[in-house]
Amino acid sequence: MPAQTFTISQLAKEFDLTTRAIRFYEDMGLLAPERAGLQRIYSTRDRARLTLTLRAKRLGLSLTEAKDILDMYDSPRDTVAQLEKFLGVLGTHRAQLEAQLAELQANLAEVKEHEKKGRATLAKAQKAGKAPRPAEAKA
Repeated sequence: MPAQTFTISQLAKEFDLTTRAIRFYEDMGLLAPERAGLQRIYSTRDRARLTLTLRAKRLGLSLTEAKDILDMYDSPRDTVAQLEKFLGVLGTHRAQLEAQLAELQANLAEVKEHEKKGRATLAKAQKAGKAPRPAEAKA
């Protein structure tokens, strides 16, 4: 039974990508299709690597990080070293996401505080029967 192959158009349609994006991943070394003249022939290995590349992007990893991780599994090196590298990359990325989350939470708390002050100013103004002055509304 011959191995299943895919055209660039088939992969683009399946993964909802442009053919340009797939060629970019090829240029980055993430995919290595065979050539039949000018046509690219993608293997099931290329399809799997594309799946993993898109998953890595969703996790927020760079394409370089994704390539490093994918390339580890193509080499005959020790599985322990591969997993340690993978966990290191994920740990670094997790720390970055946690820092971003802490910053977002601080920003959200500040916005909520400004909202609270704004509502209090508005309530006072409505109770007094007047609209707030611009300086009060911005407080």
